[in-house]
Amino acid sequence: MTSRRKFLAYTGVGAVAAAVSQAVAGASPETAAKTSDSKLLATGNTAFVPVRTLNGWTLPYKLKNGVKEFHLVAEEVEHEFAPGSVAKCWGYNGSTPGPTIEAVEGDRVRILVTNCLKEHTTIHWHGILLPSGMDGVGGLSQPHIGPDETFAYEFTLKQHGTHMYHPHADEMTQMAVGMMGMFIIHPRKGEAVPVDRDYCFLTHNWALHPGTYRPDPSVMVDFDLWTFNSKVFPAIDPVVARSGERVRVRMGNLSMWNHPIHMHGVQFQVTGSDGGRWPRSQWRPETTEIIGVGQTRDIEFIAEPGDWAFHCHMAHHTMNAMGHEIPNTLGVDQTEIDREIRKMLPDFLAMGRYGMAEHQEHVDRGHHTGPENTLAMMTGKGPYGNIEMGGMFTTVKVRDNLKRGDYRDPGWYRPPSGTLASRVSSDPDFGNPQRHKPG
Repeated sequence: MTSRRKFLAYTGVGAVAAAVSQAVAGASPETAAKTSDSKLLATGNTAFVPVRTLNGWTLPYKLKNGVKEFHLVAEEVEHEFAPGSVAKCWGYNGSTPGPTIEAVEGDRVRILVTNCLKEHTTIHWHGILLPSGMDGVGGLSQPHIGPDETFAYEFTLKQHGTHMYHPHADEMTQMAVGMMGMFIIHPRKGEAVPVDRDYCFLTHNWALHPGTYRPDPSVMVDFDLWTFNSKVFPAIDPVVARSGERVRVRMGNLSMWNHPIHMHGVQFQVTGSDGGRWPRSQWRPETTEIIGVGQTRDIEFIAEPGDWAFHCHMAHHTMNAMGHEIPNTLGVDQTEIDREIRKMLPDFLAMGRYGMAEHQEHVDRGHHTGPENTLAMMTGKGPYGNIEMGGMFTTVKVRDNLKRGDYRDPGWYRPPSGTLASRVSSDPDFGNPQRHKPG
């Protein structure tokens, strides 16, 4: 069976933030994201760690007469899901998702929205309390933003929490092709239990048919690319931390499916949502948390040393270019049909009789190149071989000797002696294991 698919992390306040904003205005997302990741920023009694968006960036603002002014541009963008898959998507300010907006409870914000699309749009500030006329539902609460027009949204932030933004105009199309972003509001009075690192990302799904270059907005369920912040494994940034640090990960879901997000190595606490950070009496321990469509969830954990998997637990959401409605070849001897197909396709190799683990090996060897602009179904390499994942999968990398504020990928973990699973036998009957006998 052949393959189906071949900051400015900053927010600031007062004059310091304004100066930094002005200095980096117009900087590329990559430059902006690296400017001040580790700084603790403060407003009055408020101190917080700026959020770091996986594979993303935070939008600078200008301080004008006490109002924080942000500027979003809705436009077509060329986006790479991972090396080997590029598509014409829609987003904001050159990226999908758009840049993260970060502010503080009580701030007055003004958000300019320029529409560079060929059709009208709006922006809805998902979960944020504001006047009806700022809610962004085209035709209901505001006129549409026509091509080349700029609208201004202005309101005071009355809450804190993990929020999102997205269009409420031709919503199915515009969201399906990438128009969305995160809106993080920090509490004015600070947090009784501070975090050392604060991450965020959006989950999304895409229908990028084999050999095509534009996502299909008409697909309802059978998606083939599942993403964290519009990237698939192995292109998704790792969550990096120092041993013992308190880490928060904020997750939003603007896809068309629910995602049970599972983290290895820790029992995290679910601590918040777009309703803000919950009272500690409402925190609950989990290792998997379902994020429903339109919801956000915050999880927090104390970092344990190692390389830990972090992924959606729907197995087909951790694959790229996953085909649907294909024959089930498990247990099927394909020798004869394999021989016949090779007369037409000399490089064809039948797969699936014993499982699909061989898929990545064949792709790596160039046996199955797949359609143009299409990713392999399973990919990624670790220190011990093929990881055989894709889609909504990344890693949490925790190290004892990592410097505070260092977000660089530390490489692969080296387990201490005696803590690595290893082979003790190659005999299938080793140890005389007990088996269930019917009746």
